[in-house]
Amino acid sequence: MSTHTFTAPLWKWSARNEPGGWWFVSLPFEVADAVEGEAMPGAGFGSVPVEATVGSTTWRTSVFPSNEQKTYVLPIKKSVRTAEAIGEGDDVRVELRVAND
Repeated sequence: MSTHTFTAPLWKWSARNEPGGWWFVSLPFEVADAVEGEAMPGAGFGSVPVEATVGSTTWRTSVFPSNEQKTYVLPIKKSVRTAEAIGEGDDVRVELRVAND
């Protein structure tokens, strides 16, 4: 399992009917291409299961293709944002591994 390291700004997406919204970082195109190449086919909605690390926090999640961003996006849950003291617009250093197990 390869580790892909990148830094990207944290951004918030929210639908009109969702007051809390969702928080993401967008994968750089070269990382998205590598992740796509390592992914097992058949995940729901084109998602790819991954293990992500931000600071000292590691968790399992998925990256999702975004037509709007034209790359995969990684959701950053509240517990990670709180533990790592990151907020909207902050540059986030991410270590990402495709979890094909």
